[in-house]
Amino acid sequence: MPGLTAPSDYSREPPRHPSLIINSKAKLFFLFSIEPFNAEPPRSALISSYVTPVDFFYKRNHGPIPLVDDIHRYYVSIRGLIENPKDLFMKDVRMLPKYNVTATLQCAGNRRTAMSKTRTVRGVGWDISALGNGLFLISIFCSRITSSKADELSSAKPIPLFSEFLSAIWGGVKLADVLELVGIPKYTSVTKSGGKHVEFVSIDKCKEEKGGPYKASIPLSQATNPDADVLLAYEMNGEVLVLSNGWMPINIIAEECQGFFMQKDYKMFPPSVNWDNINWDSRRPLMDFPVQCAICSLEDVDMIKPGKVKISGYAVSGGGRGIERVDVSVDGGKNWLEASKYQQTGMQYIADGMNSDKWAWVLFEVIVDVLLNTQIVAKAADSAANVQPENVETIWNLRGVLNTSWHRVHVRVGHSNM
Repeated sequence: MPGLTAPSDYSREPPRHPSLIINSKAKLFFLFSIEPFNAEPPRSALISSYVTPVDFFYKRNHGPIPLVDDIHRYYVSIRGLIENPKDLFMKDVRMLPKYNVTATLQCAGNRRTAMSKTRTVRGVGWDISALGNGLFLISIFCSRITSSKADELSSAKPIPLFSEFLSAIWGGVKLADVLELVGIPKYTSVTKSGGKHVEFVSIDKCKEEKGGPYKASIPLSQATNPDADVLLAYEMNGEVLVLSNGWMPINIIAEECQGFFMQKDYKMFPPSVNWDNINWDSRRPLMDFPVQCAICSLEDVDMIKPGKVKISGYAVSGGGRGIERVDVSVDGGKNWLEASKYQQTGMQYIADGMNSDKWAWVLFEVIVDVLLNTQIVAKAADSAANVQPENVETIWNLRGVLNTSWHRVHVRVGHSNM
């Protein structure tokens, strides 16, 4: 693609923050880089600020990072079942109205390590930090429209082009505005030529795609709905989007994306399904996230002094649903305290409130008394009264995705001589 290069090796990987926890079975290639590089921040870093700093966003890759040779030569190619194909250079994209959206991204495999303790699963061994919150400025690389014989699952939310949790402020243009430039009106479900899906296609080289690009799609009805805040991001937290935080072309095609990751990877199966009886065609791709929360102020097994302890962490739900409640227990789930919730410091958070960031996580905290060794538990409910399952065993699946069970940490109380 003009202006971009897709390397075939890892010799030109960008630098990463040394505190990132590398999560991969791949061999160490050089300092802070692996093939491919997948890493998450320490859990305590997630709650240091509402908006996740760029350096502490989790990294999820399936191949070498594409290189920007000349951003002025780069363009978004919109093709497929449309009447007016068009190439948009970055200068054209920047002429459209710019929007800032604070949104949380979460990996489908967030908290996979905990699920693997029940039974073996396949996938990158994420702890609880495969997510983050940010302000999006979004950009499309190339797009095309597709048609499908059946309506596809949709959810109104910013579309993550990689799949962990993180929250940031993203800046860019709305996909609905871009698609209008090629003759697709807002709130369109199908084009005159039968297009029903927008497919996003990268230029990177993935072994799962046999050296081809990573790709995925969303329904056209979602892409053309301005209220869904689907963005083409070119900024993150007020800075130009860097390579290690994602560059993804978009294509508009005729049917739901048939790439590896949507058809044979990011799907959730019941505990009864194993690698001998799996039928990938029996499930739709994951397009939304259930309610989730986790404790970030303590490790899974932690030593503390007796007395008052602040328990803090994050809670988030999919589809723009707010967080109604976060409950914390210091006796393994017998009794509960409701934690306070916030997004902006000093401003009351109200689920689905006008001043709340509907695509973003909330942070929670509560002060508790801990005098003996115990298990501390956190669980959340969203504005639609969806709740987290109590035990991970009931939602175990062979891919280890969507572990939204109650989050539990074990604390041991000790006396310090200091």
